[in-house]
Amino acid sequence: MPLPVLPPPRAGTLVYSLAAVDSSGRIADRTVIRALGWGPGTRLHIHEASGVIVVRLDRQGVFTVTGQGHLHLPAAVRHWCGLTAGDRVLLAANAADGLLVLHPPAALDAMVVAVHADVLGGGQA
Repeated sequence: MPLPVLPPPRAGTLVYSLAAVDSSGRIADRTVIRALGWGPGTRLHIHEASGVIVVRLDRQGVFTVTGQGHLHLPAAVRHWCGLTAGDRVLLAANAADGLLVLHPPAALDAMVVAVHADVLGGGQA
């Protein structure tokens, strides 16, 4: 029987979390916010790029980390990616670059389908 091919050891420093968006657009998981060193009132720039939400530190940014240390996604941002209350997003924080990328369900579906097609030879799981 052939041996499985093991992936290489993890070399990255990304911090991940999976969290729900509440009815006000808040994401209450503070793991990635702390990993980025962002405290309450930290100013941010938020934009959509290729179906994901990109959040960066921006001293002139109009968005901020809430007083409770949560990330608040304004309605327009949620609309860009079709997010509704209760949707879960994958958060990927790169502290070295001060960057947070939120992957909504549609983006996750696209990534998983692509990997499954590669692994399963075009089939879906």
